[in-house]
Amino acid sequence: MFKTIDLPASCEIRAVIKFLNTRNVRPCEIYRQISETYEENAMSEGMVRKWVRMFNEGRENVHDEEHRERPSLITEELARCTIHFAGNNPVILLIVWT
Repeated sequence: MFKTIDLPASCEIRAVIKFLNTRNVRPCEIYRQISETYEENAMSEGMVRKWVRMFNEGRENVHDEEHRERPSLITEELARCTIHFAGNNPVILLIVWT
């Protein structure tokens, strides 16, 4: 019986996927080994396959990329106004959000 690893970093599991994929281990076997070692902290088989595909397409980095999210339209001032009006008249809250 192997030891298990509790609370691994996501990049740690991805590095294992990258290593095993480089050694031509099939995704289903990579998933089996990860599940055996990381137990409930393992990623799903679908995510293992996704990472294998990304590494095969040339991805090198095992770390999360920063997401380029659309900036929020809600400013702090608008949030404060909404909270203020919600306390006095909940109908205004609905008007602000729709």
